[in-house]
Amino acid sequence: MWSWIGQNWSQIWQLTWENLKLGVLPAVYGLVLSLPLGIIAARWRWFYPPVLTVVTIVYAVPSLALFIALIPAFGLTDTTVIIALTAFSLCVILPNVVAGLRAVPAAVTQAAVAMGYGQLRRLVTIELPLATPVIVAGLRVGVVSSISLATVGQLIGVSSLGYLFIDGLQRSFPTEIYVGLFLVIVLALVCDLVLVAVRRALTPWLARA
Repeated sequence: MWSWIGQNWSQIWQLTWENLKLGVLPAVYGLVLSLPLGIIAARWRWFYPPVLTVVTIVYAVPSLALFIALIPAFGLTDTTVIIALTAFSLCVILPNVVAGLRAVPAAVTQAAVAMGYGQLRRLVTIELPLATPVIVAGLRVGVVSSISLATVGQLIGVSSLGYLFIDGLQRSFPTEIYVGLFLVIVLALVCDLVLVAVRRALTPWLARA
């Protein structure tokens, strides 16, 4: 096992990097899309149910089926996987953005209004910071899910740690499968810990509390 890892280290590193990219970028894009949608949904409640219905329907589609459906438009490229995983991440992140904003105490927003805060200033300096723990919680789930689902992209020829699963199965060489599983778990744990650190940095008052 160890000799195989040493002989194939450069390939393992490249596959790990590709899987990390395919896992993190969709979650980031999902957050970028979820923030404005969540803000609108928190302001106008009628907007949220139809949007949530759409993203839930997309989330119900099997990942491989969605990859294949996007191939005619985007080909066998990273873009196909990233777009599909971004759509999946919306279903996880968007509800947390809405829940976080709606959980801001009314007394806090009323006090901000009384102090002369406009809507934009209130959103940026009060509502979003208070909603950050809930939003980051959704982002953590989105990142971990994307890192796992990114391995499926190998079935359409997009490089990821899924290559180790497929090649190990075809050659009846379980070492590749074990290494792939280990690296996916490590990537998920590292990204999750990074997001925990980011959440603590953005919400220092929680640590003091």
